[in-house]
Amino acid sequence: MTTQNETPMSNFNESDLQRLVEFAQLVTSAQDAMNDDIVNRLASTMSEGINMLDRLTRNQGLLHLLREMDRPENQAFLICMSNAFTEASRELATMPPTGGGIGGLLKLVSDPGTQEGLRLLSMVAARMNVGLRELHRKGLSAY
Repeated sequence: MTTQNETPMSNFNESDLQRLVEFAQLVTSAQDAMNDDIVNRLASTMSEGINMLDRLTRNQGLLHLLREMDRPENQAFLICMSNAFTEASRELATMPPTGGGIGGLLKLVSDPGTQEGLRLLSMVAARMNVGLRELHRKGLSAY
């Protein structure tokens, strides 16, 4: 409660008034920044984002992939794969270029890591082959 000599503003100290002034400046700046161009761009961006989200949620293949990526073993696989890309990129940057030729190719193929990598790619390709054949045999409606 204020007495007759006090006004409600007299309860404010200088730092409170400074904060109030800064807040008013912030509101004024926000109002100035919200011109028609910004509002139109924001509305356009929101509209495009909603359209994209709609398309993504209707894509059954993508939704299936996202469900598969949610499995812990697939998350671990993605982490291993991204780490492998990073390490290989760094290692490749520090190595001298290969001499090429059959000798270099034989050396590369004799590396156990290369053989395991080719084995992984072969297994993935074999399973994709079975899936694609099944897709074309049954048709898209089966999926």
